[in-house]
Amino acid sequence: MSRIGRRSIPLAKGVTITVANGEVLVQGPKGKLSTPEVPGVDLAVEDGVIKVTRQNDQKQTKAWHGMMRALVANMVTGVSEGFKKDLEIVGVGYRAQLQGKKLVLNLGYSNPVEYEAPAGVEIAVESPTKLSVSGIDKQAVGQAAAIIRGFREPEPYQGKGIRYVGERIIRKAGKTGAR
Repeated sequence: MSRIGRRSIPLAKGVTITVANGEVLVQGPKGKLSTPEVPGVDLAVEDGVIKVTRQNDQKQTKAWHGMMRALVANMVTGVSEGFKKDLEIVGVGYRAQLQGKKLVLNLGYSNPVEYEAPAGVEIAVESPTKLSVSGIDKQAVGQAAAIIRGFREPEPYQGKGIRYVGERIIRKAGKTGAR
């Protein structure tokens, strides 16, 4: 049996889950999320715990078993606690600011880079060099953070760019100069 799939998911306080019409719907204090139900995988709620089981031992069903358990666990966490990614900007003159719902980044290009977050994702600028991306959908939060990081990825020589907080950049030695 799948090591991930066999683990039960504790249902957080105030979270309800329903499976109907081929869709799994999870509702909680922060909102609601849904995902399509995959064939061959069943969900059962017993005593505040969600159990994910598979109907057969085919290779594809085994893969879907672990995937479905991870998706449901992420939805339960998202509607109860939410997800957050913190980013930091390193570089002289590099900064971020919010103009309404639009994030404006000055990253050393001739024009500022503008990014509008997708629905369900919030961007907060804590200081000109620190920002956070948060929301209830783990995939959407991670994708938005990756897009923002992609505007100026950290370079290995001076370390300038946008990086995740705590990310370690492997630095390279520059030219050695006169021999």
